[in-house]
Amino acid sequence: MNKQHLTWTQIEDLAIRLADRLPNSYEVMLVITRGGMVPACIISERLNLRNILVAAVMFYTGQERTLDKPIFLQFPADPLLNRRKVLIVDDVWDSGKTIMAVTERVRDAGGFPETAVLHYKPAHNAYAGTRPDFYVDETDAWIVYPWDVGEASLPTGVLESVSEA
Repeated sequence: MNKQHLTWTQIEDLAIRLADRLPNSYEVMLVITRGGMVPACIISERLNLRNILVAAVMFYTGQERTLDKPIFLQFPADPLLNRRKVLIVDDVWDSGKTIMAVTERVRDAGGFPETAVLHYKPAHNAYAGTRPDFYVDETDAWIVYPWDVGEASLPTGVLESVSEA
């Protein structure tokens, strides 16, 4: 499997680039936990957006898909989304299942959702004719973000050079 390990500096750069592509017209940001939290923080600062809500959705355990339908562990009440332009933020659009489930819930609540992710994986997308409204990078790699504690480790060779110093 092709894995791409990212640093905090790379994440900051990607999130700033993503924020700079977004219109500054959102009334609320809806962050998909957990992966969307760091990018959302940077984007919210850049756009001066303070109305931030959370959607906790479970589809995955590690790299394996565990569920066909999402379990919403947390989702904002409909009146918080109704008739509002909502920016949905996550780290990656892989199959698209999570962000599409959240988008549907926002629409059902009467909101007007747009999606933004750092990484888009078109080869993995389960929804023909759909893609994120905004993204920075297209890839087919398994992205290892710095907050992926179980997977985030220094690439091979780095430990050896650190121990030699």
